[in-house]
Amino acid sequence: MDNIVVEALIRALSVGTPLLLACLGAIINERGGVVNLGVEGMMAVGALAAFAVASSSPDANLWLAVGASMLAGAALAALHAVATVTLRANQFVSGLALALIGTGAAGLLGKKFEGLPLFNKVNDWNLGGFIINPFTVAALLLAVVMAFYLNSTRSGLTLRSVGENPAAADVLGVNVGAVRIWAVLAGGSLSGLAGAFLALSYRASWADNMTGGLGWIAVALVIFVGWRPLRAVLGALFFGFLYYLQFRLQGNSPVPTEVFNAMPFVLVLVVLALAGLRGQQGDAPAGLGRPYVRGER
Repeated sequence: MDNIVVEALIRALSVGTPLLLACLGAIINERGGVVNLGVEGMMAVGALAAFAVASSSPDANLWLAVGASMLAGAALAALHAVATVTLRANQFVSGLALALIGTGAAGLLGKKFEGLPLFNKVNDWNLGGFIINPFTVAALLLAVVMAFYLNSTRSGLTLRSVGENPAAADVLGVNVGAVRIWAVLAGGSLSGLAGAFLALSYRASWADNMTGGLGWIAVALVIFVGWRPLRAVLGALFFGFLYYLQFRLQGNSPVPTEVFNAMPFVLVLVVLALAGLRGQQGDAPAGLGRPYVRGER
């Protein structure tokens, strides 16, 4: 029984890793007052960039592949930053466009990588009999560091103030636009890192639509966890456990496979509805989704 519980926990942590990384990126975005619905697209281009570098030769450096994924995610996020922060476009429309651009571009450019071997992959670590993935360790550490950064550092307070009341932050000499652009780029790089986990470790291959809607779940997870990094760990673990159940029960149950495939997305709707009923949306930054124009109220 204990082995089953430990196995379920490890699997849930592993499956929940890309959700946690992408959720942390979205938290940084939204703490700065910018909504980015393009997480799915940034994960897709991050996965493609990582696989393209890692599959280029048997001696390819996996660190370069990880760096490429983060740069690709940040590059796509830069389009969103220009559109929403500089040009003050609607953040929701821009984010949706980003998701479509990212997934479409990754699918098109990734055609030539389908079926190619991955010479090296990021293997799990054996820490005293406890098997864990390096991406999972990095995600957990990032959650702790981000919580400390947002709550206990001057720059974290600046980021939060820009998301809560950009006009007040501007009066105090904060460059609101620069802070928001930095937040969007940081969020994009973490989404790209989530894609690298899929390409270099979890699936260790490239296939069109390999993100499978995880980016959309990560966006919803931000609301569910109340924009708090440490809560995001529990939220990712919860949804990771759902995916683990999905894999374990498929083929061992009379329930159709489609029901298990839809389970995580149905639960997203349920938890968001529960969050709305108990007023958790009140935890959102006050300036979230609103473009800032100096002198306007």
